[in-house]
Amino acid sequence: MRRKTKLQRILNSSLSVKMLHAEAYLCLAWGRIFKLLPFAKVSASLGAPMKETSAAPCTEQELRLLKQVSKAVHRMSRYTWWESQCLVKAVAAMVMLERRGVESTLYLGSGRDAQGRMAAHAWLRSGSYLVTGAEGHELYAVVGIFAKQPSRKGLKPERSGV
Repeated sequence: MRRKTKLQRILNSSLSVKMLHAEAYLCLAWGRIFKLLPFAKVSASLGAPMKETSAAPCTEQELRLLKQVSKAVHRMSRYTWWESQCLVKAVAAMVMLERRGVESTLYLGSGRDAQGRMAAHAWLRSGSYLVTGAEGHELYAVVGIFAKQPSRKGLKPERSGV
């Protein structure tokens, strides 16, 4: 018997899981377009510069939602035909959380890679949870912070088995 691929599992899942993954794919496309635009023109859409949202521990319900969004963004980034690395993932997750009325903070970092070349990294935090970019973020010096405080608050997480 053949093992199902992750994509096949998504396609065979509930409608809410399919919708969440479709949204993640579209938000990744937006994140890629965002990355192509001049940063000075689009940075205002990231939120309040040099401000952070609360890092208070998340409730179980909030944590479940954050993990659903994180998993969907990371999973769908493997199926894009464009580059979907740290900044694209962070922007995609930020958009998805904003749609649900959840605040988040985007961090931009700079550092050096193993060969001594300049490198950049982006990660997204909501509450105490790192939604994207957790891997290696501590190796980068923070050079930019953007706090996103959505106008809508208190939306409930989607019910799914993600």
